[in-house]
Amino acid sequence: MEVYFDNSATTRVLDSVKDVVVKVMTEDYGNPSSRHRKGMEAEGYVRQAAAEIARTLRVKDREILFTSGGTESNNMALIGCAMANHRAGKHIISTGIEHASVYNPLAFLERQGFEVTYLSVDREGHISLEELKKAVRPDTILVSVMYVNNEVGAIEPVEEIAALVHKENPAILFHVDAIQAYGKLVIRPKKQGIDLLSVSAHKIHGPKGAGFLYIDERVKINPLLYGGGQQRDMRSGTENVPGIAGLGVAAKEMYRDHEEKIAYIADLKNYLIEKLEALEGVTVNSLRGMESAPHIVSASFEGIRGEVLLHALEDKGIYVSSGSACSSNHPAISGTLRAMGVKKELLDSTLRFSLGVFNKKEEVDYCAEALKGLLPALRRYRRG
Repeated sequence: MEVYFDNSATTRVLDSVKDVVVKVMTEDYGNPSSRHRKGMEAEGYVRQAAAEIARTLRVKDREILFTSGGTESNNMALIGCAMANHRAGKHIISTGIEHASVYNPLAFLERQGFEVTYLSVDREGHISLEELKKAVRPDTILVSVMYVNNEVGAIEPVEEIAALVHKENPAILFHVDAIQAYGKLVIRPKKQGIDLLSVSAHKIHGPKGAGFLYIDERVKINPLLYGGGQQRDMRSGTENVPGIAGLGVAAKEMYRDHEEKIAYIADLKNYLIEKLEALEGVTVNSLRGMESAPHIVSASFEGIRGEVLLHALEDKGIYVSSGSACSSNHPAISGTLRAMGVKKELLDSTLRFSLGVFNKKEEVDYCAEALKGLLPALRRYRRG
């Protein structure tokens, strides 16, 4: 049996996504900037995808900017907003648990003279609103907080964050990395006070190399790419029409019967947690319920290096990912578990299991049985 429990890393493309991507690549392959029929057909796919995505968020079509994925979306939001608003101030607030595609652009901005305050998290992976309030200054121009932590699945209180920040200063921009949240949660940027939102297609059963950045029409932001002026001069370069078309279909499909899909995944998550907690020397780091994403389970395995267990599971056809990297070069990863109070000896003994719509209960059973046999054997080997 092959079991893919690494859906937070990437997902299997839906058949409907595959079909539209192939059709655009082989039949409707025009350049959307061309004025003939082929070009207009291609432009139609881009417009349709923007409309489908906007509908899932209840925003305007023109507020969707297509990118190459989550990394570019995060870079665009952070660097573009910082450069466009630097006269108002050079202070940015983020957290110590962000993905590298947020952390590294912030490090770049620090080298350009910006100052970044990094908020801590509690034992459940959530930031403190009180700490955030104290961090806001007159020269704060941008706050960036991930919606769902990619390692343990903690859901940050984005609506409360937005309300607090905008009460302190309505001009402060609020960016949300929603790469692990979109498709899993109902997101309403206008209602929640989110000014910018980053999304990646391949996390929601879409193609790699595509994503989008929601930008509220009132936001002042500079482009990162200059050239032919595509996408209203905000991102020059010929659009990736197959990827964009696939992203539009994936977004539509993920939010069709959304409650049923997410309830199914959440039930699998709870079942997996029960199986893991029944094993000796296993600590589950992820919460159940509304404060945690429905698809991510982080677990630490006492006395076993995570990488060793990862490959032992791989030998049985089970694919998961490492949950931690104990390196000062990766604060967004190790900082999460440290801040949550995970024991030092468990930091390199953690794996992430991430579920999706294609997973089944039988796969959880198979994984649990595999772990039941592997854990004692690997611990004996380590002691020896």
